[in-house]
Amino acid sequence: PPAHSHSDWIGPPDKHSNLRPIIFYVPPEESALERRLREARQEAQASNQRFWARHNRAFHQEKEEFIYSRLKAKGLEMRDESGQKATLNAEEMADFYKDFLSKNFKKHLQYNRDWYKRNFRITFLMGQVALVRALRWLRRRKKNVEQ
Repeated sequence: PPAHSHSDWIGPPDKHSNLRPIIFYVPPEESALERRLREARQEAQASNQRFWARHNRAFHQEKEEFIYSRLKAKGLEMRDESGQKATLNAEEMADFYKDFLSKNFKKHLQYNRDWYKRNFRITFLMGQVALVRALRWLRRRKKNVEQ
């Protein structure tokens, strides 16, 4: 982002995780509490990027292996005679999706738990930062009224 920017920047979707990365704005006089909030947000983003990149990579690899094995069992090749990639019907793919989700249920459950923990922490820190900023604003306002 340009040096004069005073906000977070959101990039295009990552090709592996499909999540949009964020470049977080760092104010010049960032307090320790604001830094903790930003770092918690950065860690949450990094964790999400890692999880979904691994998940999507495994999904695509297992999907290709599933399609290959089903086509091979039918005596077909990965490409038909016109060079088009061979596909399976929706019912066959539903078997794959069901199996993949069942096999990865515990990973998703753990990811959701971690996601909620991170987001509760971020929400708590955001509340603290908002309270500190409100108190700072009230003190400034009171000081201006007294002058």
